[in-house]
Amino acid sequence: MTQHVYRVVSVVGLAQIVSYAAANYLPAVIATPASNELGFSSTTIFAGFSLSLAIAGLCGPFMGKLVDRIGGRPVLILSNLIFASGFTLLGFSQNLLVLLTAYAIIGLGMAAGLFEVAFASIVRIFGKNSRNAITGVSLLAGFASVAGWTLSVYVAQRYGWRGVCWFWAGMHVLVALPLNALLPPPPAAPQLKNQELARADSSESRHSTELTSDEQGKQANPKPGISTTLLLAFVFAASAFIGMGLMSHLPRLLENLGVPLAVAFTVGALVGPAQIIGRILDFLFLGRLHPLIGTRLAALAHPISAVALLIIGAPFAAAAVVLHGLGNGILIISRGTLPLALFGAQGYGQRQGWLMMPSRFAQAASPFVFGLALTAWGENVLWLTCALGLSIFVALCLIPATRKA
Repeated sequence: MTQHVYRVVSVVGLAQIVSYAAANYLPAVIATPASNELGFSSTTIFAGFSLSLAIAGLCGPFMGKLVDRIGGRPVLILSNLIFASGFTLLGFSQNLLVLLTAYAIIGLGMAAGLFEVAFASIVRIFGKNSRNAITGVSLLAGFASVAGWTLSVYVAQRYGWRGVCWFWAGMHVLVALPLNALLPPPPAAPQLKNQELARADSSESRHSTELTSDEQGKQANPKPGISTTLLLAFVFAASAFIGMGLMSHLPRLLENLGVPLAVAFTVGALVGPAQIIGRILDFLFLGRLHPLIGTRLAALAHPISAVALLIIGAPFAAAAVVLHGLGNGILIISRGTLPLALFGAQGYGQRQGWLMMPSRFAQAASPFVFGLALTAWGENVLWLTCALGLSIFVALCLIPATRKA
């Protein structure tokens, strides 16, 4: 990567650490103390988190379209201001209405400030050559779990659950916003480039009328259709359901398999480092291949780990968690690289918003649905996630490995 790419990756990646650390990992830290003080079940805190995910899904296409029009820097800066407002209000919550309003605002911040907009911002700058930058940002953002748990628990122990909400509000204003402000604007005169592309397409179209139908078939680059879009949306939604469900209930699942609870938390913590290693492996060994190849391999990681864990049991717990994390790390990268490879850079932001909308809804429902299944079936819930993982692999095999410029 060039120095310019390193700068963009560093700026966006570090800002994404703040965004994900606050958005995804705060609820688990504040759920018990906040619910005790406010007088309702801790489930309500997670219901607020689910609300924020749903709002992020609904607003995602609009935010993506905004990036396509004006670039990512103003949208990401706006997200930091929205996040700061939401976390500030969350810290002042005195009743359920204020808490849910705060989470609704945080959901709007998620729509404007997480991976979908970050990836779209990179594509607006680098176009079709964005894959390495997307991988780099995903790699840096993988440290959000470490930052989120460590800092949130540390601040909460000293200043309470309200203090940690205000801490992340301050981090958005004082750290993430200045970082996003350093993001360079997209290349100038995109309209001129579009006009040039249109003239080239027109010229090519006139030339194609002089070719035989057989010659046209040989030269044509098939455009991915609605089936590819639906398959991708399913892949992202199903992988998000598995990832969020395991993130919410992994210690309890491992305990059902015979792992002592204290050890289960330690083993479960291996998911974060394994995801980072998966992203490093993708960057080092899979970068020159079509992203579908690496994604297909990654999709098999969870089914293999789930079946082995069910057969072998507790002795395989650590290896299963690491294998799942390796695959999930690459699957998260594919949310940015697959749409770019299959559809191209034109309209990338809005397309990302639509593709990721089902994923947000799946994430919102996953903790509740996965929890019910775990209660009813115990460790056999892994057969469900295994089937979903295999369906992801099949869906990816049905997508042709075409490339768009």
